[in-house]
Amino acid sequence: MDKFIIKGIIFDYGGTLDTNGGHWGAVIWSGYEKYQIPVNLDSFQEAYTYAERQMALQPIIKPDFNFLEVLEAKLKVQFEYLIAAGYDLDIELSKKIAFDGYTLAKDTVKQVKPLLASLYERYPIVMVSNFYGNLRSVLTDFEILEYFQTIVESAVVGVRKPDPAIYALGVAEIGFLAQDVLVVGDSYSKDMASAKTVGCQTLWLKGQTWGEDKLQDTSAADKQFTSIFDLLNFV
Repeated sequence: MDKFIIKGIIFDYGGTLDTNGGHWGAVIWSGYEKYQIPVNLDSFQEAYTYAERQMALQPIIKPDFNFLEVLEAKLKVQFEYLIAAGYDLDIELSKKIAFDGYTLAKDTVKQVKPLLASLYERYPIVMVSNFYGNLRSVLTDFEILEYFQTIVESAVVGVRKPDPAIYALGVAEIGFLAQDVLVVGDSYSKDMASAKTVGCQTLWLKGQTWGEDKLQDTSAADKQFTSIFDLLNFV
């Protein structure tokens, strides 16, 4: 296998390092199914999208929130939306779904930590993520903040994926030409296409598709793989 020739790495966070390619919409929906929440998939997707928008627009997430608190807030907004739409739900079950999601993320990141430690010895690493202004608190709780030279977070810098400008900021922070930087992420449209526009090399963690049409053209991804734990085969 031909490996990338690079000087630095930019990682996406959510769906890449915390679920190994699992989209958080699918992860949370599996929780709804586990606890037999009486909601259909279409209504869940509406609630999921509504909650994401509210969390982006309203100061629901505090800078010191860990990921459990993020998920609890996210699920609370979803349940409130669904209850207002006429569903009879036990909001206490939202906390169980949140805890399961937190446990999944914590366990996955724990397994990813040795990989990050190995890469940290060889490359500068920057994180570029759409998040709520508390990503440093999340990474601190999961004990991986030290591996990142800096964090470029949408709520902090005022630019969100898929706007390529957020990856341009990441390249500027890492300090190399874009062509010498590898971007690793799970979203084709938000990570691969955006990073390629900036001029980066791209490695697509192709996991679950969720809420996106099946792609016909994946040319913005230089290579693809299906497990974050295989990354060392590419660098």
